[in-house]
Formats: sequence, C-alpha cells, structure tokens
Amino acid sequence: MKIRGFRIELGEIEAALREQAGVATCVLTTYAPTPEDVRLVAYLVAKPGAAPNPADLRQALRARLPDYMVPQHLVPLDALPLLPNGKLDRAALPAPQTAAPAAHTRQAARLPSTPQEQQIAAIWRELLGVERVQLTDNFFDLGGHSLLAMRAVIAIEQQLGWRIAPRRLIFESLGQLARPSAAEPHTV
Repeated sequence: MKIRGFRIELGEIEAALREQAGVATCVLTTYAPTPEDVRLVAYLVAKPGAAPNPADLRQALRARLPDYMVPQHLVPLDALPLLPNGKLDRAALPAPQTAAPAAHTRQAARLPSTPQEQQIAAIWRELLGVERVQLTDNFFDLGGHSLLAMRAVIAIEQQLGWRIAPRRLIFESLGQLARPSAAEPHTV
C-alpha cells in the first residue's frame, strides 16, 4: 500500500506492535477524514492485566520503523470485532475519534493558556480535526503526518511570525513549541 508516496507494509508494522509488552494482538488499517488525508490506524487489544501506553508504543515504533510507518492513531479495544466466520469485521472498527479512551488515564489536563499556546492549539485542532489539545500533546501523536506538519509550520509562521523546523513537530509537545525562545523570529 502507498500513503503520501511511501510504500507501507502493514504486516511489518503489526509485527512490530505485537512484539511490544502488553500488546496481545493488533490490526492496522487506514482512515481518511478527507481523500487527501490518509492516516494509519492501529487497533490494539491488550494482554490481560496490561494497558500499553500509546506514547511508549510510538516511541518503540519510531526506534524500529521509519516515521512514515508509525501509525497516527493507536486505538485500544477490548477485543477485535469478528464476523460469524471468525474473520475480522473491518466495517465494525470504530473511527479513531469515536474510539473508547485508552485504559490508562491521562495526566491532569494542562490546557494552553498563553496567546501563543492557544494559537498553535487552534492550528492543530483545525488541521487534525481534534476537539482538545493539551500542552503535553504532540502533533504526530494526535494524528499528524508529514503533509499536515508542513501545513502547521506554514500556519504558525503566518499567524505567529515564527519559523520552526517541521521535524520539531515529531519530537516536541505543544508546550515546548510555544516557548518564544524555541522559535526563530520571522525576519522580513
């Protein structure tokens, strides 16, 4: 399968996920909120008594796979939906935004408060189609990918006058990006 010009091997990503502690089984598919925005989605079933942390899973996958093969959405499920014949019922898989929250609890919400944080959060919400962005959230962990990252960088430059490297969206949280000293001021 090709996504944004990259050849994606779903089986390779599934194998990497199954090797992670706490993951009993998984299945990968794509989700396209718009025709030009195709995202990888991993549906995960945890081993009994385990609750894998999505951030830890992404970090482990980034160490093993190219960035473009790391799923934008990791959706925990109690069980994979099956058809009467025992095969996976792909039509019954929930859309990433409507999936049940992860079994682990998120740390206390730290919402954007400064004007810069609020502007970046608004850009992310619009591009990613999410309702809420916290200071500790990462663009790619919320469902971003390289093309959306470029759009975010352009919007940040237009609205805040800051030039940031697109690669920073992979590694930094909203709070880290919003620090004025972290961005280079725009020069005209």
